[in-house]
Amino acid sequence: MLGQSEQGIIKRMNGRIRTNRILKGLFFLATTFALVFLVLLFYRVLTQGIGYLNWSYITSFPAPYPEEAGIWPGIVGSIYMMVIVAIVSVIIGVSTAIYLEEYASKNKFTDFIRVNIQNLAGVPSIVFGLLGLTFFVYMFNFGYTLIAGGLTMALLILPVIVVAAQEAIRSVPSEIKEASYGMGASKLQTIGRVILPASIPGILTGTIIALSRAIGETAPLIIVGAATAIYTLPDSVLAKYTVMPIQVYKWTSRPQEEWQFVAGAGIIVLLVVLLLMNSIAVLIRNKYQRRL
Repeated sequence: MLGQSEQGIIKRMNGRIRTNRILKGLFFLATTFALVFLVLLFYRVLTQGIGYLNWSYITSFPAPYPEEAGIWPGIVGSIYMMVIVAIVSVIIGVSTAIYLEEYASKNKFTDFIRVNIQNLAGVPSIVFGLLGLTFFVYMFNFGYTLIAGGLTMALLILPVIVVAAQEAIRSVPSEIKEASYGMGASKLQTIGRVILPASIPGILTGTIIALSRAIGETAPLIIVGAATAIYTLPDSVLAKYTVMPIQVYKWTSRPQEEWQFVAGAGIIVLLVVLLLMNSIAVLIRNKYQRRL
């Protein structure tokens, strides 16, 4: 016969097993629910846009007729903008994370900065659009140009990269740092040769998520003047520009049904570019993980 204490333990274990099964089922249902709608979305986009997707569509400029419209300026503008966004946000974001984790004093002021950086990651994108309009378009007099849009989108994703880089740097074991110091390395050498290489996979993961958000944003770019239709390619950072989400937004706002199919083809191109970006970043991340 089991004692009362043993019976109580078995009862608690059975209760935890039931709870685990219930939660597992709920999580499975939530995942299935999301996947069903994702598949339906992909199916709708593919069935609408695949008929208009061809090489002429990719290499053509916008046109007044659906059968002649193309997305080439949006592709080029998106690539140019992502280059600006990646350079600015990664350099500033990683540098900020290094300072906060390795150099800044641990006090209430730095805790206040960390909390506010985390809060900025949840601010609506339209607020960053207004910020970019005030500073980059008017105050710095960049106008409605590629550099103003790129800097605005860099501000949008900067908090995400800072938080991700902080977590990646914080996850590096302290024993590795102490071993580097014990070998006579300076703080700067330890950061450059030990901490950063070990944290690159985590930093790249955060960067992938942030850039994926940036390439699909529309609201901030509307505010800072991205063109809905442009018939030339940007030849400098001070040129007029457009991006794929803006072109898709313009096509979906037209009442004719054919334009919805053109927009569907644009969404397919946007998804392909996004998947290519993510695939390249994942390959780089995996390479560093294997090296470590």
